[in-house]
Amino acid sequence: MGALSNRNKSLAVVNIKKDIILNHELVPKHEILSEEEAKKLLEELNITKKQLPRIYASDPVAKILGAKPGDIIRITRKSPTAGESIYYRVVVKG
Repeated sequence: MGALSNRNKSLAVVNIKKDIILNHELVPKHEILSEEEAKKLLEELNITKKQLPRIYASDPVAKILGAKPGDIIRITRKSPTAGESIYYRVVVKG
């Protein structure tokens, strides 16, 4: 009764890998912006998605988040001088 099926073992391993990657001290916080947040950001900065730096959909964190090409990801990094710094990336194929 207590034994895990192969499928459950695989899912457990995937979840452990996600936790290790997302909670690693060198991996900053990543969030996918909602359509509304993305539109507001682009309007405030007076730019298009093409003007944002890119992140590949195959990036480990982008894959974990389920990011798709065209999504905008907010990356919040710890900064010794600013406390926090926020970066934005548009997801592209790759």
